[in-house]
Amino acid sequence: MSEQSLELAQLRVVIVDDHAMFRAGVRHEIGQHCEVVGEGEDVATAVAVIVETEPDVVLLDVHLPGGGGAEVIKQVLPVKPEVKFLALSVSDAAQDVIGVIRAGARGYVTKSISSEELVEGMARVAGGDAVFSPRLAGFVLDAFSGSVDVASIDEDLDKLSAREREVLKLIARGYSYKEVAKELFISIKTVETHVSSVLRKLQLSNRHQLTKWATDRHLV
Repeated sequence: MSEQSLELAQLRVVIVDDHAMFRAGVRHEIGQHCEVVGEGEDVATAVAVIVETEPDVVLLDVHLPGGGGAEVIKQVLPVKPEVKFLALSVSDAAQDVIGVIRAGARGYVTKSISSEELVEGMARVAGGDAVFSPRLAGFVLDAFSGSVDVASIDEDLDKLSAREREVLKLIARGYSYKEVAKELFISIKTVETHVSSVLRKLQLSNRHQLTKWATDRHLV
């Protein structure tokens, strides 16, 4: 067995995601390379299992019941500062990336990553490196260089409900109201109501300004 394989085999990992089937899939993919010592499905169960098992790396979804991935990090690091977090999410939105990195995650990769890349990423994070999917590294660099006003992003987005954020992203990506309604399983009238609310809260006048606002902040 190579030195790298030996190190991976000794790596202790906790998987945190609110979808049981996804956790099972990740466990299957990485289980032959490292030791999965626990799982969490929401903030409370995640914090409990991480504190109890003290893993080397936590694979952490960003969106979780009970407060999200950033909340897990904020609760764990004060009592277990040696634990490393690698965010693993379907989301590639700037506010999600920046949010968990500011909380203390050592990296962020999307769920399209291959199992080989994920295992390598975990090993690197455990060793103290930072790991990002290529597209996401730019968000972090922009945030720390000051070209993106992170505070204003957080403040503005905090004004919007979770559903309003979903509608915002889809509209900014060019979806029609009918397409948004179909995607989110809501009525066109409800979409119109959400768009009006988003425009009012962000002090924007039309769909074009909304798209530019989202694009300028790397939200789409």
